[in-house]
Amino acid sequence: MSRTLTSGMTSVTTAEVVRPAYFVRMVFDSGESPNVLNIWNGIGDLAFGGNTYTGTGDLLSISQITETSDISATGINVSLTGVKTSFIAIAKDHEYQGRPLTVSLGAFDASGDLIADPVIVFSGFMDTMTISESGAYSSIGISVENKLVSFERTKVRRYTSEDQKIDHPTDKGFEYVTAIVQKEIIWGRPTGSSQGGGGGGGGHGGGANPNYYR
Repeated sequence: MSRTLTSGMTSVTTAEVVRPAYFVRMVFDSGESPNVLNIWNGIGDLAFGGNTYTGTGDLLSISQITETSDISATGINVSLTGVKTSFIAIAKDHEYQGRPLTVSLGAFDASGDLIADPVIVFSGFMDTMTISESGAYSSIGISVENKLVSFERTKVRRYTSEDQKIDHPTDKGFEYVTAIVQKEIIWGRPTGSSQGGGGGGGGHGGGANPNYYR
């Protein structure tokens, strides 16, 4: 995946000493207003992009993020160990499966200031979660599917008006599909019929049967 880095990020990531920082953003469902948990692997609160990230220090762990030349949906694991139970209450009380999680990579300059525009290095959806509680502290582990996993899943679509309107609300191309799905439509003339009326006695002659024409 190609990424565009700011000049500041390019400079700091190619320096002799690199001071990286990882930012994790998890969006949990809670009715009309989703709950969001923003954390990073440093100390204290840090703001960027209009969001404030809570520092977790070494308590935050992210498995290796890999990329290959082919299109493969490689997931990751994110874990928090030894944090206060109240800190992960949002994860316990709200829907998480299939909800987005992103990991961004940032860096600090020599003065300790965060370089603008950290880069998203992983984007996916939370899948399974394990929580271990011990007194006032808890541990949580989340397996995250790569968003490319959607390309590996069979998409079930139907030739119905309702399904067509999901993508094209005003399209009426499938409006009568249900009405004709069991209807027998016969094209052409019945076997054994003859054209022309020459002397045919009492039959239909060469007349066309209207039941065979639409």
